[in-house]
Amino acid sequence: MVSVQQHNELREGDERSIRALINDWVVWRDAGDWCRFATLWSDDGTMSATWFQGSAHDFIEASRRGWEKGVRIWHQLHGCSVDLSGERAIAQTKMTILQRARVTGVEVDVTCHGRFYDFLMRGREGWRLCHRQPIYERDRLDPVNPAERPALDRERLLAWPEGYRHLAYVQAEAGYRVVADLPGLTGEPVERLYARGDLWLEGAALTFEPLPI
Repeated sequence: MVSVQQHNELREGDERSIRALINDWVVWRDAGDWCRFATLWSDDGTMSATWFQGSAHDFIEASRRGWEKGVRIWHQLHGCSVDLSGERAIAQTKMTILQRARVTGVEVDVTCHGRFYDFLMRGREGWRLCHRQPIYERDRLDPVNPAERPALDRERLLAWPEGYRHLAYVQAEAGYRVVADLPGLTGEPVERLYARGDLWLEGAALTFEPLPI
């Protein structure tokens, strides 16, 4: 029989492993280390983002192609909270997405704050990422050169959700097809996500239905 101390030690070990996976995701993805990046996902892992909805395999290939074309999207991590239930877990990690791009001829930096909401499962090879859904809470856009000012179309900007409207605007201008109904700090999309997380911890199957782009 497992003692309370042993149970706590096992739990702490699982949490450390999950946090290590989340850290590796950011470092390897942002460095273009695609071979090691691929080892973090389950065989049927899926990814959702502003510009992508699909399998982890396709996400890696799309990220690789963007990297080779000079697209640069960076990530910073902050606090992390893990909910464990046997071989399953939900992790929420405060994060910042940073993207440099050109819009209306001006070089800009977009900063988007939010959370990674991760569905994870432990198998024979340890913890793996089954699905990642970012939650977009707020963002901003700044010119790299303060003397320049991009001429944004206000109507198009305000058509995007508040949590990622500047990021969406820049990505759409660059030719990406951007999802328009992703989870934010509040609202129905994030409530649906939380409900899916609760069901995952209870043992339900994880179904991935890409949002229309």
